[in-house]
Amino acid sequence: MTSLVIGANGYLGSHVTRLLVGDGQDVRVMVRDGANTVGIDDLAVTRFVGDVFDDDVLRSAMTGVDDVYYCVVDTRGWLRDPAPLFRTNVEGTRNVLDVAVEPDIAVGLRRFVFTSSYATVDRRRGRVATEADVIADVDDRRLTAYVRSRVTAENLVLRYARDRGLPAVAMCVSTTYGAGDWGRTPHGAIIAGAAFGKLPFVMGGIELEAVGVTDAARALILAAEKGRVGERYLISDRMISNADVVRIAADAAGVPAPTRSIPLPVSYAMAALGSLKGRLTGTDQRLSINSLRLMRAEAPVDCGKAARELGWQPTPVETSIREAARFWVGLREAKRASRQTGA
Repeated sequence: MTSLVIGANGYLGSHVTRLLVGDGQDVRVMVRDGANTVGIDDLAVTRFVGDVFDDDVLRSAMTGVDDVYYCVVDTRGWLRDPAPLFRTNVEGTRNVLDVAVEPDIAVGLRRFVFTSSYATVDRRRGRVATEADVIADVDDRRLTAYVRSRVTAENLVLRYARDRGLPAVAMCVSTTYGAGDWGRTPHGAIIAGAAFGKLPFVMGGIELEAVGVTDAARALILAAEKGRVGERYLISDRMISNADVVRIAADAAGVPAPTRSIPLPVSYAMAALGSLKGRLTGTDQRLSINSLRLMRAEAPVDCGKAARELGWQPTPVETSIREAARFWVGLREAKRASRQTGA
């Protein structure tokens, strides 16, 4: 098998790439010029350099491949101006899809595995959501710009599967934890803070569906083998509180967990101040009303479809949280040793 991972330098993309290489596949990767590729630099892959709007590179990379794994996403849900989110998440996806359905590429394509988000599922408090729960109105102003961009992109992929013969599946992946977070994702930064003993408090009242990043990567590979074209699959282990994530990470690192917890109303007040500061200064604030809404708008999901149809069985996410904490501690120790030796 020959596979292409677009966005292979990213957190999930690098783990997909590593598993594919380990499975003995002929692996191609596509990364942006100047991207941090430390997560895949030790792997034997064929590298293509370009972004998702570079048609010539896309054609060269996709021609002759069996499976394409699309792992490109702009996750900056805190941006005041959402235009970059829609450019990458929607227009970038559309451009890649247009190339993927060109006859010379489509003729040999087995699967186009699209990395979506469980944010595209209509989750409502008090009930368990499945893939059948769709967000019907993508223009609903109650949705954050980030969620609207992800729903629009997923709908686009499924439309290409339905109307243009693209053998696509959409993987609705939850929050991922684990080692190898070289780009320091926002959720990874929380684990790093806990592992370093630098979190002054925990934000209470927040729960997230979560999964180990290696388990999520394996789900994408199983989808290429067994996923039904035009379907979407929820990928998560279970819902876990932010407080438990921090406690597990601190314990794995051998440091005390924060003892202070701020209630949800205080978090909203802090987020409102962040949004106000952003408007007054014209800057993007990571803690804003929109970013808190992304953390807060949660309800459990049922991943039984992935288990039944793909044969996917995740390990407990607690294991991956511990791996993430040890990764950050190891990285800090390696940097300290490097400074001491002058390497």
